[in-house]
Amino acid sequence: MDGCKITHVAGIATRRQKGFGLLDLMLTVVVASLLLSIAVPSYDRYVQRAKVTAARGAIASLSIELEKYRLNNENALPASLDELRMAIPLDPWGREYQYLNILTAGPGKGGLRKDGKLNPLNTDFDLYSLGRDGESRETLNARPSRDDIVRANNGAFIGLAEDY
Repeated sequence: MDGCKITHVAGIATRRQKGFGLLDLMLTVVVASLLLSIAVPSYDRYVQRAKVTAARGAIASLSIELEKYRLNNENALPASLDELRMAIPLDPWGREYQYLNILTAGPGKGGLRKDGKLNPLNTDFDLYSLGRDGESRETLNARPSRDDIVRANNGAFIGLAEDY
């Protein structure tokens, strides 16, 4: 025969086939697609939250190193992160952290980060990551700045710009 088993039920011959039919296969594909449509965005959100957490930790560590530098150098901050004499990590998206010594830049100079009311975020130094999109603007309420991880209020806040 052809590999099918013939059974007789109440005088009617029926064939029992082995394997999956087209309907079974389609149902499996639909269920797998639904699971993926839920799992992939959830996983992506998890990965992004983990990267934000890693960037917050690195910014906090770099802030501590900058404060140590200030204590050892008569209240002066370095002009760049390279002066810290340590390996400066890249942010979780593979880019360098952005740093600006506000005291040497002087008031009114460009590059100072500002909140939505145009108040400067810090009075000592700015330290931030460009975030997922790698773009930023001077004010935090600009769309490219919302995913930045910033240090604000002289270190009292470290987190997503959109949460500040």
